[in-house]
Amino acid sequence: MQEVSKSTINILAIESSCDDTAAAILQNGKILCNLVASQKIHEKWGGVVPELASRAHQQNIIPVVDAAIKQSGIDKKEISAIAFTTSPGLIGSLIVGTSFAKSLALGLNIPIIEVNHMQAHILSHFIDEPFPKFPFMCLTVSGGHTSITKMNNYFDFEVIGKTTDDAAGEAFDKAAKILDLPYPGGPLIDEYAKNGNPKAFQFPTPNVPNLDFSFSGLKTAYLYFVRDKIIDDEHFIKNNLNDICASIQFSIIQHLMKKLIKASEETGIKEIAIAGGVSANTGLRKAIETEGQLRNWKTYIPKFEYCTDNAAMIAITGYHKFLAQDFADQSVSPSAR
Repeated sequence: MQEVSKSTINILAIESSCDDTAAAILQNGKILCNLVASQKIHEKWGGVVPELASRAHQQNIIPVVDAAIKQSGIDKKEISAIAFTTSPGLIGSLIVGTSFAKSLALGLNIPIIEVNHMQAHILSHFIDEPFPKFPFMCLTVSGGHTSITKMNNYFDFEVIGKTTDDAAGEAFDKAAKILDLPYPGGPLIDEYAKNGNPKAFQFPTPNVPNLDFSFSGLKTAYLYFVRDKIIDDEHFIKNNLNDICASIQFSIIQHLMKKLIKASEETGIKEIAIAGGVSANTGLRKAIETEGQLRNWKTYIPKFEYCTDNAAMIAITGYHKFLAQDFADQSVSPSAR
């Protein structure tokens, strides 16, 4: 394997866990470029179709990686290691990224670094300063995951709360689908909610023990609410769209914040971060900031470009694993979980 300069560490990162093909180049802890190719084909189906996603990754991965290397200004022979997502995610999509990364690393005779997608979301907070101080807690919310994680250091962490059924992001998207909004609907809920009254309609607060979450009951109550209102007034959604969106968003965020506040009180940790696709939600971002001021938290909210799936977060995680000499071998394989 080629000798790597100790003064310059260049990490090529690849993210392909779902429907975005992403590549980034990091040099000595700093992101030089961060590119994402999104797949529009899934809008037609109202959700990600795994087979179509993996095919699109095959088409996109070479152009995206090539563009990232060129934009960074480095030569591919200067790459120190390749970091890539191995879990969790859609298995077909992960196979494309893993196979490409392993093959390119063999050709360049450099090490590979496997990265957990959810851990990378949390470590995205180390891309730009200010950095959280250990130990800190991170509320990670996405379409497939909702959890509270206590981070003791970069690689020593404990999940202290998680969803028992559906994820917050899935709840947002399902709420939008019930309103017949196009996919992905979560961001549209957020947009309409800005002009609505969050107290216009009341939805039940999920009752889950400990620090865990549950969104299935809330989704069911919301579904029946909209259904019954439409029976009485076929124009109910059109006439109340902003208030409906504001009310369901408020309910979801209240459930998230209730558990996060409880976690902070139980652990005494006041370094609080959010991560994942739903951390782009303006209502959640405002709620974190508001509670932070009330409770003397030091809060960390990622830039929008680091909320959704991206390769920069894979790069920063790969960088710290590189420093720890935590490399994978060519037998590594992806996992959906």
